[in-house]
Amino acid sequence: MDSQLAATEVGARYGPRVNQQEEKVDTPHSVRARLARVATTYVVVAAAVVGLGWLLTHPLAGSVGAFDDDVSRWFADRRTPGLDRVADVVTFVADTWVGVLVALAVAVAAGVCDRSWRGPVLVVAAVVGHLGIYLLGTHLAPRDRPPVEILDPGLVPDHSFPSGHVGTAVIAYGCVAVVLALRLRSAPVRRTVVGLLALVPFLVALSRLYQGAHHVTDVTTSLVYASVWLLVLARAGGWLTSRPSSSG
Repeated sequence: MDSQLAATEVGARYGPRVNQQEEKVDTPHSVRARLARVATTYVVVAAAVVGLGWLLTHPLAGSVGAFDDDVSRWFADRRTPGLDRVADVVTFVADTWVGVLVALAVAVAAGVCDRSWRGPVLVVAAVVGHLGIYLLGTHLAPRDRPPVEILDPGLVPDHSFPSGHVGTAVIAYGCVAVVLALRLRSAPVRRTVVGLLALVPFLVALSRLYQGAHHVTDVTTSLVYASVWLLVLARAGGWLTSRPSSSG
């Protein structure tokens, strides 16, 4: 009797608190409010990207454009066969299908273990949103690629802005970091894994600059807009307020 009473008290103290929080978060009103915030933020971010693209290709083409070209030439002057191969590998890691498949695989595996759809939904929403912003930027604010030899053949000449590879790296490996952060029990391991995944977009940005595929403002724009979009989705889905299963 005493043990049953103690178990009941523990459940009342810890279990319902989590459930009540989940119920609060998942009420129809709160879901609608979160969706509205996500949609509004998406429109603002997309408009900002297109607006920045217009500025870079019109009033700022002479000033910022000249700086961008100088940076591209600086990278081109430092090319070596060894660095060429490294850049090829890093670029492949951020190829759209590679990044999306990696993120989906991790999210689905975590979803199966947790019996939850949150991970896959996060990945799909993040990827679809990123591709939408990327397509808007490339078609509404076309920009020529840097005036150097491009080491990545077959690229569309005026789709320099923004960088699709960098955006994909942020979204794909950012989603992996978000999902794994709540599954890794050891805090040191969790910090190490998340930190390494956070480096991937920056390495991809450097590789795209090195290959002459994008201007520095192109990759910077992708780093910012993709990060904002992912953070908005992660916050709306409760990923940023959840805690790992154990601090280890």
